[in-house]
Amino acid sequence: MAAEDSGFAAFVAGTAGRLLHVATLLTGEPAQPPGANPHAQRLLTAALGTTYAHWDRLRGEDPYAYARRELAVGFARAARRFRRGRGGPLSRLTPRERLAVVLRLYEGLYDEQVAALMGLTGERVRELCRRGVGTLRSAPGAPGEAGTPGGAAA
Repeated sequence: MAAEDSGFAAFVAGTAGRLLHVATLLTGEPAQPPGANPHAQRLLTAALGTTYAHWDRLRGEDPYAYARRELAVGFARAARRFRRGRGGPLSRLTPRERLAVVLRLYEGLYDEQVAALMGLTGERVRELCRRGVGTLRSAPGAPGEAGTPGGAAA
């Protein structure tokens, strides 16, 4: 195994779990039981394949950021397939809202970074996040709602 290949293998070993979780949130699929997220797994495989193909050119660049960008771009290209979630925690959101919420709130990117990845303005990203979070808060069974685990008693 070449040194570059072993570096890539170490990268995958350290980041594949988190990237799969990001992909699962994006596709709106449930994470459990194992294997319940085939679209997310394909999205991750494609992103890691592209990252591997460019691995030798990533010197000085953050490979996680590159793989995350490929994941986001792959999701955006195929977003029409994910119009409706498949029972995952963010399945009530539109694909654009999911992408903005996951990149901004789960991945912790700044509005400007998310805007650049999505090809939108920072204000549009903030609006997508506000709308997405509002939808999640209004969801039946949302944490903190009366009659739900962690909610106030009626």
